[in-house]
Amino acid sequence: MRWLAQILVNSLVLIVVAGYFESFYLDGVSSAIIASLIISVLNLIVKPILILLTLPVTVLTFGLFLFVINAITLMMTDSIMGTAFEIDSFGAAVLAAIFISALNLLIQKVIIEPLSDKEE
Repeated sequence: MRWLAQILVNSLVLIVVAGYFESFYLDGVSSAIIASLIISVLNLIVKPILILLTLPVTVLTFGLFLFVINAITLMMTDSIMGTAFEIDSFGAAVLAAIFISALNLLIQKVIIEPLSDKEE
């Protein structure tokens, strides 16, 4: 259930980011949900490998290189989805990755954690 909620939150975040950036395009809500699913699978399979391969750079940049890894997963999603999900440049992907991370953190701390605390 928590995984499905995270997929829906990520979909909402992708829609918000697409609304604010001209270089970030989503075809619609269904494309956002599919993109969120693809990003979730890439984060599960590819991201740990990328983190391991780039560990020295990540340590030297105090973890800021993780935004680049997130941008790489966004660009991979772009190439998988075709015209339904497009990012114009790698710089736009890095900027979108920063905003997506910030919005996910904000939603997690303000909405999801207080709700889960009430359930316990």
